[in-house]
Amino acid sequence: MPLIAPAPLGSSTWLLQLRTFAIVGQLITILFARLLTPTLLPISALLMLVIFTAITNGAYGWWLSRAERNRGKSPTESATDQAWSEAGVDAEADLISQSMDGHANVLSEFKSETPLRVAFVLMAMDLITLTAMLYLTGGADNPFSLFYLVNIAVGGVILTAPLTWTLTGLAILGYIVLLIDSWSVAGLTIQPAVTPGWLIATLDLRDCGMLFAFVTCATVLSYFVTRISRQLRLRERDLRRSQSERADAMRLEGLTTLAAGAAHELASPLSAIDVACRELTRHLEDIPKPKSVDEDLSLIDGQLLMCRQILSRMRAASGDTAAQRWNRTTLGDLIDTALEGIRDPHRVEIVEPEGDASWEDQPMWLPEEAVAQAIRNLIHNGLDASSPEQFVAVELLVDGEEARLQVRDQGQGMSGEVLGRAGDPFFTTKEPGRGIGLGLFLTRNVITRLGGTLKFESTPGLGTVATVRLPLPKEPTTTE
Repeated sequence: MPLIAPAPLGSSTWLLQLRTFAIVGQLITILFARLLTPTLLPISALLMLVIFTAITNGAYGWWLSRAERNRGKSPTESATDQAWSEAGVDAEADLISQSMDGHANVLSEFKSETPLRVAFVLMAMDLITLTAMLYLTGGADNPFSLFYLVNIAVGGVILTAPLTWTLTGLAILGYIVLLIDSWSVAGLTIQPAVTPGWLIATLDLRDCGMLFAFVTCATVLSYFVTRISRQLRLRERDLRRSQSERADAMRLEGLTTLAAGAAHELASPLSAIDVACRELTRHLEDIPKPKSVDEDLSLIDGQLLMCRQILSRMRAASGDTAAQRWNRTTLGDLIDTALEGIRDPHRVEIVEPEGDASWEDQPMWLPEEAVAQAIRNLIHNGLDASSPEQFVAVELLVDGEEARLQVRDQGQGMSGEVLGRAGDPFFTTKEPGRGIGLGLFLTRNVITRLGGTLKFESTPGLGTVATVRLPLPKEPTTTE
């Protein structure tokens, strides 16, 4: 079993283990110094500093365990692990690649900075404690002054870049204090400490050289450790994103197989029902019968047609390329196609752009049926969320090189938790039998594969707005 168990990058658990290891190391060092050196060291003061570190570490461990229980997480995970996974990189979040050299733009801040601030306070206290220990045991001449650099390196891995540089400044300040004044220890102190005064006048050439070397090493170490840590977090984030995309692709492949299999298996019975319905209609043409019989036969025929359309749309929405025929169309035709299969079309209100009558003729090149079904899913969700007497507004706008469509309902809106899971496969808030939770998932898939975006905005009690943005390519992007 390793002394320090592996932990994710930026982990609070890792810091807890490192501080425990440091406490044990400090106690062993003090014991050996007491037994093996003739110098009388202030053992009581040194032990008090170690005890202070142990108390703060115990409090930190209790705080972490409480945070884990509140989050309902396993004991091997920690609060800062979640903060890093949510936040991403340093004091930044949500990376969007913008250039070929790998640099990124930052759009939002941490959802929770508390674990990082607590870690910074602890590491700052460790620097102060280290400075006090070194002050009592020879100052900068003590070989253990190199542990300043260890603290800086650990901070570069765990903390954000601004906090790491603040920690570096504290370390440099502490080293300057040790160069100016400290307790002399026989065998360690090269020369007695001088009387404090103006910094340059106080330090001799050797001290100035040591200070310059320390500042240089601390600065270089902070710079490269924070950069390497950032790149590792970026790589970890990209890996998680790739794994998520791969999982989505596998789910889509399964849905495509399911849709194709359902279409294949249902084709024969649906054809048999269709033939039987037509034969029955032909045989009953000249026979007196109630009017309801003709209505029932017409209903069966219409439902058969609807079943075929549903299977075709399901294959198209789930990614079956055989069911997606790319064709040149217009924005107006796309909206008309989407409205063809809408239930309660009288409750759907189309809000056209003011002062722009040319939006209907806006050319588009896309799989029209798949995109129409995606828009249809959003409208149906809006109808389900709204009461029977309320309307669902569909607002259209052509903005430069993209078309924007907003579906606005008058329902009760969604909570933050539901909004965060909207679009997950098999997640639904509808009553049993009214949905299986694939509509938004398939809708998002269709739109994102075309280079578009789907965004939800919701206010509890005021309804939800689904915004679809689709690019308007000038040339075909694929062949039929």
